[in-house]
Amino acid sequence: MSTINYREKYRPQFHFTPPAKWMNDPNGMVYFEGEYHLFYQHHPDGTTWGPMHWGHAISTDLIHWEHRPIALKPDENGAIFSGSAVVDWEDTSGFFSGKPGLVAIFTHADQYPDSNRPRQRQSLAYSTDKGRTWLLYEGNPVLCDEQILDFRDPKVFWHADSQRWILVLAAGDRVHIYTSPNLKEWKFASEFGANEGSHDGVWECPDLIELPVEGQENASKWVMIVSIGDNPEFQEGSRTQYFVGHFDGQAFTNDDSPETVLWLDHGRDNYAGVTWSDANRTDNGKLFIGWMSNWKYANLTPTDSWRSAMTLPRLLALRSVRDGIRLVQKPVTDVQKLRQQTQLWEEASVSPGQNLLSDIHGDTYEIECELVIGNASEIGFKLRRSEHEETVVAYNAITQSLFIDRSVSGEKAFHEAFGCRHDVALQTENGRLKLHLFVDQSSVEVFANDGEIAITDQIFPDSQSTGLELYVHGGSAKVISLSLHVLKSIYSVAMA
Repeated sequence: MSTINYREKYRPQFHFTPPAKWMNDPNGMVYFEGEYHLFYQHHPDGTTWGPMHWGHAISTDLIHWEHRPIALKPDENGAIFSGSAVVDWEDTSGFFSGKPGLVAIFTHADQYPDSNRPRQRQSLAYSTDKGRTWLLYEGNPVLCDEQILDFRDPKVFWHADSQRWILVLAAGDRVHIYTSPNLKEWKFASEFGANEGSHDGVWECPDLIELPVEGQENASKWVMIVSIGDNPEFQEGSRTQYFVGHFDGQAFTNDDSPETVLWLDHGRDNYAGVTWSDANRTDNGKLFIGWMSNWKYANLTPTDSWRSAMTLPRLLALRSVRDGIRLVQKPVTDVQKLRQQTQLWEEASVSPGQNLLSDIHGDTYEIECELVIGNASEIGFKLRRSEHEETVVAYNAITQSLFIDRSVSGEKAFHEAFGCRHDVALQTENGRLKLHLFVDQSSVEVFANDGEIAITDQIFPDSQSTGLELYVHGGSAKVISLSLHVLKSIYSVAMA
């Protein structure tokens, strides 16, 4: 495929995007025989949401992707909404003549006969050729509930302790949990969340995973991830929450009080994210990716031939912090292979009016830094700068908060809520702050204090806005170390 199409205005150069047309939720992520599969909600006939298909791409390193033909198309049972995929290692489904194979579990969406009432049912497809082609199960659908309007986004995993499959499903304003011996016959087990967490919007795209606790040998907890749909009354739009607790093979129990709300990402553009199945990596955690957009303006962002990107793949783990055990996330180390050249600054003072990075210009790069805040009231970076544009990522020492301000980041007129600033509380250790930033053509991802906080935002700057500034207000600060890595395009090899 010609890569000239991957140089359009605002096209990310190291984030996953569809070759063309509309994309939203990541689906069916599974690792099998050396390949990471990423499916996604796709409308192949337009750049706004429409009849849903499953787009498909394959990677061996989570960074470079081979685009494949559409995997699942609407049929007599409806459009293909979100879902998951697993390796059926023991052929419990009977699809694979005793060998391992891939099974996808997804939501079929249509309407009840002779009615305008939406209908959502769970169905299966399977692949006997490593995910290249897919067969729809003749017994579809395999799970229905006529009483629930929003009944979708199944996430399935094998639970070794109980020796059965577990399915978590968004059911209105809560999660339903089901069990099965064979992926075909499902039994209701429990529900979670009716009176817990945020209910600012409809619940979607749940995931239930077991994660290690950093620094605690053989310690783990279960995490329920749930995305929250857009509610016009709330400026944040769609976003993702999580719960930390226990799972016994039947029910999930939240360790925190019901009113506790834990946000996975404190930006505006990380939604519907879930984890890869069967990706047991040596770095010990779960691989996660999210849709880098927000339903508040997803259909309106100013791109032309394609619309939407995914976040960088991230590794999830848990850490014991002041308020309890909390999720931490770090970008996969695989992205380091894109580093083209590196500049390093060490033990440098930073004062008002100075800019250590005045000679630096770029639009695709990574920054790793450790700062001593000193007596400064604010310290941070002004990214994708020009005379009229900048995106600010900074720490306010007075309020002890990290923020992104994209109010003058570039194009924003497509939606009144886009140009905004958002803050998240963050305490520093001994006045030191660690930041890890990724800047692409139309996004900024921030990881603070070794993954304790994540902020993901789209931006749409002019191509000439390439300046970079490290600034302070109200006093002086110090750079312990600052590395700036220029990142090459994931399409550069193919273009050579």
